[in-house]
Amino acid sequence: MSKSANKIGVLVSGGGTNLQSIIDNIHLGDCAAEIECVISNVADVYALTRADNANIPRHVISHKNFSHRAEFEQALIDKLDSYDVDIIVLAGFMRILESTFISHYPGRILNIHPSLLPKYSGLNTHQRALESGDSSHGCSVHFATTELDGGPVILQASVSILENDDAQILAKRVLEKEHIIYPKCVQWLCENRIHYQEGYAYFDNQRLASPMQLEQIQSL
Repeated sequence: MSKSANKIGVLVSGGGTNLQSIIDNIHLGDCAAEIECVISNVADVYALTRADNANIPRHVISHKNFSHRAEFEQALIDKLDSYDVDIIVLAGFMRILESTFISHYPGRILNIHPSLLPKYSGLNTHQRALESGDSSHGCSVHFATTELDGGPVILQASVSILENDDAQILAKRVLEKEHIIYPKCVQWLCENRIHYQEGYAYFDNQRLASPMQLEQIQSL
């Protein structure tokens, strides 16, 4: 494939269901892109099997092999740059990325988070939503910055919290929404429909005053 903004590197730490949703979207022809490599910081996770099944090169770079976070981030950069990738997709990557990595790919890193940001950054989002008595919950795709789960949000999807929900049941419904909105945002970034500029997300060159919602984008 010729040099373009459509060469993707994916970072994972677990089962890789969001990775699979992006692979499927590309195979359907909806996203003119190619996943050049998948990198996990954890060995023997199923996301690596998904990469094998899709004939995508995959690598394990364990954070445990480095004394300092910056060294780990540089190792990730070196591997990703060896594939000449332009877009970085964080798909359940459970390591905080700091300035060494973020500054190397400015405005080119997407992340998905299982909450309606800015609510519930960090972990255990489903249980926190339940304990707070929220009536709705969901997921957000955002540009990654050095602030944990704090980059500008592009697209969100919501689910209602039902009376008998527990964290596991709620997580399953939210995950179904993740598999819709994450491939869509990856596709938009490949098509240059979204971009990051001076702390804000833009869609079709218009600054987003608030995140787009799944219900609003059916025709986009």
